[in-house]
Amino acid sequence: MDDTLQRLLDAEVRAERIAQQAEAEQESIIQGALSEARAREDEFRAKIPDLHRSFIEKAEERAEQTVAELRRRYDDRYALLRDMAEQREDEALEAAFEVLVSAEL
Repeated sequence: MDDTLQRLLDAEVRAERIAQQAEAEQESIIQGALSEARAREDEFRAKIPDLHRSFIEKAEERAEQTVAELRRRYDDRYALLRDMAEQREDEALEAAFEVLVSAEL
């Protein structure tokens, strides 16, 4: 019976040692994961200025494209209006000339 109790005590000691090792390993894994998470967060924070700069550059490109498109539309519209004005100018001169000619008759 003493031998059985001794084996049970030895088994209990081994089980407790295994449990302590498992807890230590668990704590080590948790600390490693926290450390990795902090490192990833630091990497992300370091990239924020580049991300911000990239976003601003893309926004400026889109703004420049929009301005260029608006200028092109403005130029097209200006040319159209100028052509229409020139056409109406010729018609107005002809009408005025006809009025002058018919008034003299």
